[in-house]
Amino acid sequence: MSQYARFSFLCVLLSLLTCCTPASEHQVMELRGATMGTFYSIQVVELSPVIEPTRLRNRIEAELDLVNDLMSTYRDDSELSDFNRSRTTDWFAVSPALAELVQEALRASEVSDGAFDVTVGPLVNLWGFGPGSGSDTLPADAEIARAKVRVGYRKLSVRSDPPALKKSESTLYVDLSAIAKGYGVDRLAGLLDAIGIADYLIEIGGELRGRGYNGQGLPWRIAVERPDPEGRAVHRILALRDGAIATSGDYRNFFGQDGRRYSHTIDPKTGYPVTHRLASVTVLAPRTARADTMATAFLVLGPQAGFDLAESLRIPALFIVRTPEGYSELQTSAFVDHLSSSPDMDR
Repeated sequence: MSQYARFSFLCVLLSLLTCCTPASEHQVMELRGATMGTFYSIQVVELSPVIEPTRLRNRIEAELDLVNDLMSTYRDDSELSDFNRSRTTDWFAVSPALAELVQEALRASEVSDGAFDVTVGPLVNLWGFGPGSGSDTLPADAEIARAKVRVGYRKLSVRSDPPALKKSESTLYVDLSAIAKGYGVDRLAGLLDAIGIADYLIEIGGELRGRGYNGQGLPWRIAVERPDPEGRAVHRILALRDGAIATSGDYRNFFGQDGRRYSHTIDPKTGYPVTHRLASVTVLAPRTARADTMATAFLVLGPQAGFDLAESLRIPALFIVRTPEGYSELQTSAFVDHLSSSPDMDR
């Protein structure tokens, strides 16, 4: 699924949800633009007259440019690209922001026992899901074994004072795309909070964070997509207020060969695409970067191991599992608690 398609579908859903509610009592301003190979959308309720929209957009763009400067693997001059090119196994000085984000990624790796791993890029590329890649030939076992030598979150270290990264394997390659959009959303939330905006919804490529209320004075209403590769439909509507939502799924980005389906979701331990029945995972968290990493980890782990981990961590998560009859749901206890406490949740 292209990021553009994901963004467009979400915007349509949000528009439909708005049409189904009473006439807006408050003015909502929306800013849109391109970033990180996808698009962003920011909805602000009752923007203060002292905040000029053009200046706000410029500040938003500056924050997003900074994220790209730090961690884009598509830019040769980004800080992360400099680290990836380096063959030193000594400490490599980086900005505090990049060190902080890598620390968040490694935290997710630790709690998921490596299901989330920002060093998995060589395997992703080998299977044809990386930037500019794609092949009709399945990788050989020997190729997978060679790529796995370059993969492993324990080969990556981070420190905060002074901020630096370190690799124990000189060819280690770090790709933060599984957390970068969530991090970008969180940076924008910090910006809006700092200038006193109380009610907003931020989205980058399908990762969302909301605060306060929408134009009708209700919590923001977010659609979880039904994981159907043949079409697009709403599976469930969630209410979001003062929190973040991220969804990971395998139902858009995959290929088929010899009657078998190969997902873009690669298990770092095996080196192969996952084969379980888990179609998508939606996670709620205080911050989008955290929701982003854990949704990915749960998707790699699968319907049982992923659910058990989410339950043990008390994380609100919705698992949608393929069955012979269609789809079934698994809801963690924390997710059920969220539904029962939400004033505006609807199937």
